[in-house]
Amino acid sequence: MKWIDYEAPHSVREAVDLLNEAGDRAKPLAGGTDLLVQLRARAFDLDLVVDSKNIPELNELTYDPDNGLTIGAAVPCYRIYGNSTVSSVYPGIVDAANIIGGTQIQGRASLGGNLCNAAPSADSVPAMIAYNGVARIAGPNGNREVALEDFCTFVRQTVLEPGEILVSLHFPTPPANSGANYIRFIPRNEMDIAVAGAGVSVVLDNGNIASARVTLASVAPTPLFVEEAGSAVAGKPATEETVRIASGIARDAAKPITDMRGTIEYRKHLCEVLTRRAMLTAIERAKEN
Repeated sequence: MKWIDYEAPHSVREAVDLLNEAGDRAKPLAGGTDLLVQLRARAFDLDLVVDSKNIPELNELTYDPDNGLTIGAAVPCYRIYGNSTVSSVYPGIVDAANIIGGTQIQGRASLGGNLCNAAPSADSVPAMIAYNGVARIAGPNGNREVALEDFCTFVRQTVLEPGEILVSLHFPTPPANSGANYIRFIPRNEMDIAVAGAGVSVVLDNGNIASARVTLASVAPTPLFVEEAGSAVAGKPATEETVRIASGIARDAAKPITDMRGTIEYRKHLCEVLTRRAMLTAIERAKEN
């Protein structure tokens, strides 16, 4: 393994300057659970790693009913599922944070890092898209926001430009009578990669689905936001029949490959099953909310 310089800035501006100066020869580090493995495998040829854990904005975890939830890009999973307010208001995010690796990984891994790693199988991304999340980005040309469904552009590729860093993730406060869930299928009970996953959110209105969002994992080059599944059930009764409409659309929208984890046909079947189960759970949570 070659020599790589290490910097631990204390401000977003300092981190941006370091990344901008090094260009594509530098990467930010949040938890490092993906980056360090990739460096050992020589997936990247870097000169610099910029540790973001000392930057206050990247460690922010705040919520209020008016402004919603902000999760800094370096906030580890255990802080998220260990926060009673986040667990109560955003259970779908906690569903995902609870299953990213094992306990040791969750002490370091962050949702921001999971997003920036841009793996199609990322467990947190479908859940975060279901909650209509936004990425807040800082760079040499200023700050910008990107909807999470637009953040990943291909396998291991994102909208981040040279010199830019993900600062935080922001989620609006869920409306009353809303619920969400993330569920996946894996070959083993823990510490494995999803064969397929589904993140779903719903808002109910007098027994009908007012709106819904469906996102799939592991069945396309990026996490797959199936907007048409939510549109198809909007205004319909929150029944098993309606849920099957959405799950059928999710199955048809999936673009999986055949690999050692499963065939195309099997993954499409899983998309239908997981979407149905996640939406039914989201509906039950919405009724309790």
